[in-house]
Amino acid sequence: MEYKHSVSLDVDKCKGCTHCLKRCPTEAIRIREGKARIHSQRCIDCGECIRVCPYKAKKATHDSLEAMEQYRYKIALPAPSLYGQFDHLSDIDFVLQGLLDMGFDEVYEVSKAAELVSGYTRQYLRREGLKKPVISSACPVIVRLIGMRFPYLCENVLPILPPVEIAGKLAREKALAEHPELDADDIGICFISPCPAKVSYVKNAFAGQKSNIDLVLSISDVYFPLVSRMNKIIVPEVSTDSGMVGVSWAVAGGESTAVFNDKYLAADGIENVIRVLDQIENADFPELEFVELNACDGGCVGGVMTMANPYIAKARIQSLKRYLPVSPNLHPGEGDVPSEAVMPPVEYAPASPLSEDRKEAMRMMADIQDIRKDLPDLDCGSCGAPTCAAFAEDIVRGEVCADECVVFMRMIFHDYIEKRKDAAQVKEALRAQPRAGETHPDTEDGI
Repeated sequence: MEYKHSVSLDVDKCKGCTHCLKRCPTEAIRIREGKARIHSQRCIDCGECIRVCPYKAKKATHDSLEAMEQYRYKIALPAPSLYGQFDHLSDIDFVLQGLLDMGFDEVYEVSKAAELVSGYTRQYLRREGLKKPVISSACPVIVRLIGMRFPYLCENVLPILPPVEIAGKLAREKALAEHPELDADDIGICFISPCPAKVSYVKNAFAGQKSNIDLVLSISDVYFPLVSRMNKIIVPEVSTDSGMVGVSWAVAGGESTAVFNDKYLAADGIENVIRVLDQIENADFPELEFVELNACDGGCVGGVMTMANPYIAKARIQSLKRYLPVSPNLHPGEGDVPSEAVMPPVEYAPASPLSEDRKEAMRMMADIQDIRKDLPDLDCGSCGAPTCAAFAEDIVRGEVCADECVVFMRMIFHDYIEKRKDAAQVKEALRAQPRAGETHPDTEDGI
């Protein structure tokens, strides 16, 4: 089944620069005929190309505000990162009331479900025989990246659904219980997301399960309509059900601190994440028990579908936490993790194997190594591939020719010129030598 991506390219805006090419963590982008091309099987929808493109040629695809009108009963699921987008916000209730005033019938906070997941995680870590460190499954970019590039870490991924999925399930059950006149299809669960990866997560039946989310809206789309309604509120009527633990999930390290375990590591930013995964795979952190990884800088507040600077948003989240209880939704801490919160294990699925035939794949790998020996190893990107190794692979796959390498062709050209120059010098020397039976005009015999 074809993977439905949330990151797309506007070809008309693309100038064929190499900004996205060099920053893509999975080498999913090539420059062909002066335009970027995204390799569907390699893309993990991290949004890094959207972040770095100076021409706004990359964009996030998500649902529109108008799409929620198709449902009789509309439920908003605000991500915790939404609370960090507003200046001088001292009470989360203003945001929740503003969403109701926008037309939603109910609001169910994802941060509330995050507190439940934190409790489930603490319970899971008490199990014997776990493969550690346990890696959080909250960020869909990380889960997809591990499944694509780190086969030995698939068993390390926490087999618990992310908070947004659990929030969607609980919100639907609550609405059906309180409104028996509604059918399940009458209810629209709308997640307000900070990043495109969550869109892909919903559209692609994450971990083999159909999502409880129906629509994914962008924080940037919701921001201005929401602010206009929040400004009209004097005293909000809705009371938040979240505490410090749930709201902290918006920033890097928030999930880890809720585990109540000192043996953890929290990293953010896709390049840092890949470096950490490499080190975990090499067993460089034998003492760790839990690892939280966020693809976006600063955590979810750094998603490309947000409005505020991630560092400013992080500071706002820290300020909001001072007025909240620790966690109103603590897991009892007894028994096992509920079955409805468990997700299937992550399976290794490489993006694009060289060949299904093992012998053919080994032969192609040998060809790639041979070609790399002749390439300059500058990783300049002028060939349209991010690295010389990727370019060598593209050649072996038959996608490009070796003459696409500008440096390589420059070397051949200079070598050709030098040979032409040497040949010209030889001809000149031969022309200057006297023929048989002739005397040189400068010798005495020729005077």
